This record gives sequence, C-alpha cells and structure tokens, in this order.
Amino acid sequence: MSSQMEHKLKNKILLLDDLARKVEALKQEGKAVVQSHGVFDLIHPGVIKHLNAAKKQGDILIVTVIKDEDVRRGPGRPIFSEKLRAENVASLSQVDYVCIVDDDIPFDCVKIINPDVFAKGQSQKERHEKIHKKIFEEEKDLYFGKSRIYETDGFSFSASYIINNFLDIYPEETRGYLKSFSKQYSFNDIAERLNKLKDLKVLLIGDGIIDEYHYCTALGKSAKSHLVVSKYITHEVFAGGAFAIANHIAGLCDSVKLVTLLGSQSWGEDFVLKSLKQNIDAKFFYRDDGPTIVKKRYVDQYLNQKIFEVNYLNNSYIDGEREEDIIRYLKSEIAGYDLVLVSDFGHGLITNKIKKIIEGSSKRYAVNTQTNAANAGYNMITKYSSPYFVCLDEPEIRLAAQDRYENIENIARKIKNDMGAEYLIVTLGKKGSIGINKENEINRTPIFSTKVIDTIGAGDAFFAFTAPCFASGLPLDMVSFIGNAVGALAVQIVGNKKPVEKHELLEFIHAILK
Repeated sequence: MSSQMEHKLKNKILLLDDLARKVEALKQEGKAVVQSHGVFDLIHPGVIKHLNAAKKQGDILIVTVIKDEDVRRGPGRPIFSEKLRAENVASLSQVDYVCIVDDDIPFDCVKIINPDVFAKGQSQKERHEKIHKKIFEEEKDLYFGKSRIYETDGFSFSASYIINNFLDIYPEETRGYLKSFSKQYSFNDIAERLNKLKDLKVLLIGDGIIDEYHYCTALGKSAKSHLVVSKYITHEVFAGGAFAIANHIAGLCDSVKLVTLLGSQSWGEDFVLKSLKQNIDAKFFYRDDGPTIVKKRYVDQYLNQKIFEVNYLNNSYIDGEREEDIIRYLKSEIAGYDLVLVSDFGHGLITNKIKKIIEGSSKRYAVNTQTNAANAGYNMITKYSSPYFVCLDEPEIRLAAQDRYENIENIARKIKNDMGAEYLIVTLGKKGSIGINKENEINRTPIFSTKVIDTIGAGDAFFAFTAPCFASGLPLDMVSFIGNAVGALAVQIVGNKKPVEKHELLEFIHAILK
C-alpha cells in the first residue's frame, strides 16, 4: 500500500467520539448523513449494491464496523481482524468515513452518531426482524431517534452463507451435523421456543463466587531462591458461580430468584448487587465463620495462561441456625417456581437437609455439581435423587462413577438411571456433548467453537441455558444444540466478565444455520 493511500485511509477511519463530532459539523453544513452497520467480513456483490444504494440516500456515507469481540456470526468469525475489515471498507470510493464500534448493545452506536438515515441491507433486515425484533418494535426511538430507516433493495448475499458453505471452517462432523439439524429445525423454530422462556419462574440456589483475575508478566527466576517472579499489570473482578448463572438465566427468563450465601465479615455484597441484572431478586444469607467466596487467579497477560489460583473460603457446612433459616425460607418460596436450579460448588451452602427440601418441594429441579480443588473431589452428583435434569462435564461424571475408562455413553446412562434423572447432558470439551432423554436415547452434538479464550464459566453458561429449555419442554436434540452454541460463545469471554445474552445466542444460531 502506498503512503498516499495509507494517509487517505487513516483520514477516513475515525474513533467514535471524533466521528460523532464530524457528523454534527456536517449536518450543520446541511449535509445528509447515512449510516450502514455490520461486520463486513467479506466485500461481496451484495455489500457493494447495498452501499451504493445507501449512498444515494444522502451526501455522506458512514460505515460502522463491529469490533472483533462482538462478532457473533459463528465459529472462526470474524475471518479478518477489525483493522483489516475497516481498511477494506474505507478503500471503497462510496464510503466517506469508517468507525470500529462496540456492538455489545446492538445499535448503541446509532444513538451516538445520530445519522439522518440508517441503511439496512436485505440480509441485515432478515436478522433484525428475527433477532432484534424487540428493538425495532419497542425500542426503535431509543436507538434510532429521528433517523429514517431505509432498506436497500436488490438481491442479497449473506457473508455467513458464503463462509459456511464455501470456506472450510468446520470439521467434517460439524458440517454434516448442521446440515442434518437445519433440515429438522429452522432458526424460527428455535427463536420462538427461546422467546417463550421469558414467562418461566426460576429459583436458583447455589454458591456465589467472586472471581478475581490478576494479570502479570514473568520476570524470570529469582536470584536468591527457586522462585519465578512476576510483575503485576492489572486486575479485573467478576461476579462468578451462582451470580454468573443468575445473570445468564435473567437474559432468558423475566423472573429469577437467587438464594446464596455471603460472608458477614468481608466485602462483596455491594459489588454483587451492582453486578446482577435488574430482574434478579437476590436473597442473601450470611455466615459468620467464613468470607464471601473469592477465587483469585493469576494470569500471564500475554499468553492468557493461568499460573496459579488462591481461594478464600470456608468449605465446611453452614451452622445449624443459618441452615434452619434457609430451610424455612425455601419451604415458604420454592413451590411458587416452575424450575429450581441447584449450582453446587461444594462450598458449604447445600447441606443434606437443604438438599432434601429441594428434592421434596420443587416442581422440578436441575442440578450441577462441581468437582474442584477446593472441595477435594468429595462433591459428587450421586448424592442427589430424582432431578429433572443433570449437567456435568466428563471428568465429573467419571469421578462420580469411579470409572476412568468405560465408554462415556454407558457411564452417563448408568448415572442417570441410578439417580432417577429424566435428562442428563455431559459436556465433553473439544468433543462437544452427549445427552440422554427420558427413554435413555443418546444424542451427540459436536463442538461449534474454533476459538477458545477462557473455559472458566462455560459450563455454568451451558447449564443456565439448557435447564430452562428442558423445563419448557424442548426436545433433547434442540436443547443440546442450544447448549453447545452457548458454550461456543462462553469460551470467547474472559471468565465471567459478562453473561451470554439471548440476542448474541440468536445471532450465532442464525449464522451457523445458514
């Protein structure tokens, strides 16, 4: 690229605040400003026709390009980095300005830029009608203000369709699976069923955890001892454990009750309350003999590898008085909920007495037990009886069965039947997942992710989405598909930095079923 071209592109690609000021100045000059928004992973004929038509609606054409971490179009997306995508769009003569924007909240950038016209292409129109319908029906004025929405005509190419069908981004197993699945279920089938989950009343009881990520870089071995020394860079704090699961569920269901335990002598309550979504009704109980659970993970910032972890907790069961308080509360509340979720990390909240109340008083309950270093492997799923749904990873169910080598399908079927569970899913990491229905039929679902940033919290996200799906009557194959799609999104999030949102999930599903 010549220096002249580089200079021209640099002048066309602006930061969001600078672009907003530029737009305001242009409008004062009497210029009509048009905005187009999307990923722009491929510059294909459909994109060119759309941008040409958009430019005719005004004097200035602005294109906002979704940043890498907010692209939810399927495995391996985006193919090109945000910098390259922005430069590609900026090189087009009909485009006047380009900006890389956050799309965590869809169309938030439109509110900031305030164009005269917002131009939608045909493929975008379809996605907005199916995925962002609420925004366009209920919140249109909030995001688009007085901007006129213009839909470009003509034929439509979908970048997702081109990538899925002509580029080798999936393993053969996944390609075959998606082709077969899409013949049985359409995107509309899945979206309709997910949207109905909002009326489900859910109670979640489990161990709330505060996750701290301390980022550092290795300096080398100490000259005075056998010690590797690292330099602190920065840190982040997230609401994890049952807090994170509650946030996942709250994006699906309007009514969520969270019952959990905090330490009376340590910080955490204000942070947790600020971290929880508004439709979560939190009921906190407090233990005097231990802190709010904090797990500090020290991470090499550049390799994104965890170095070691320090836990602050008391793993012993809560005392008799506190236990009785929780039992009385559950007895008065639990029958009013369609689904009870148990997130049992083995950190002292779910005592045997509390477990019996859950088993005996719930309309239906789903359970996930975690086997971790803190509970030393003693937290077995087999202590529960007659759950509606059980969700585990492969090491956890093998440990419960005390069998390292047996075929995983046989182990899963045995554990399910021994517990009297109606449904069971085992997540298998890179191998996807297997599920078993009421009739003991096995369903295998391959992995949908090709990029993994962090696996912490992915299993919690899987559980949070699949349990309400089963409770609302979705079939096993659809639930497993949804769960694996959620997992593919969750492993691209650092820890529990943010929940997987329903609109993100629908974006992803819409793309991979192209």
